[in-house]
Amino acid sequence: MNIALTKLSTKDLATLAQRIITNIQSGKYPVISNHPLTATLQNSYTEYDVVYTKQIYSGKGKDVATADHERDVAYTNLKSFLDGYRKLQSAPNYQSAEDLYGVFKTFGLDLDRLSYSSQTAQMKKLIEALESQENQNKIGLLSLNTAFADMKTKHEAFETIFGEQAEANANLRQMTSASAIRKDLEKNLKTYINLLTAMKDVPDWKLLYSDTNELVKAAKNSEVKRKEEKPE
Repeated sequence: MNIALTKLSTKDLATLAQRIITNIQSGKYPVISNHPLTATLQNSYTEYDVVYTKQIYSGKGKDVATADHERDVAYTNLKSFLDGYRKLQSAPNYQSAEDLYGVFKTFGLDLDRLSYSSQTAQMKKLIEALESQENQNKIGLLSLNTAFADMKTKHEAFETIFGEQAEANANLRQMTSASAIRKDLEKNLKTYINLLTAMKDVPDWKLLYSDTNELVKAAKNSEVKRKEEKPE
């Protein structure tokens, strides 16, 4: 009963392990039911199954991109309004627009083109500056309270989602690597197969060996079929 476990696909390896474990738990083979290797094999398969059914990353990438876009729009709209209004010197309170645009200029007029982290750092400073009493008065004179609040809210929403993504990705990276988990499952399957092979001529083990051998053959056939279906 030989099989190159390293050559099996992720799915085929999981299928073989699952079928072997189901066979062990069927109650047909008392000799293996309480064997220590049974629990070891079950544990390694469970860990393997968890890792290979999880996404490699948190899956929050789209949410982060959407939140960043909404933040960019709010930032750009407010900046563009101030840029246009400050040029209308005949308009009331145009100097307030000039001053507020100067605050934007201090922290950069292209924040929406920066990386997530760089933009977040500069946006935080910009918002803090605009929250001063003097600048809040100017924002009020231009009736921009709602626009400013919207930009601040969108920025805070981005920070929240971005933080969640970073935490989720960090947790995933802390998991044992998928390759290490696969090797552990392969090792335990190999040990189990070797045990059955060594005991195949012992009366109480013959049926277990025979049935397991059929499962191994099926896994090998799946590998062959997959190669045949692979396009040239």
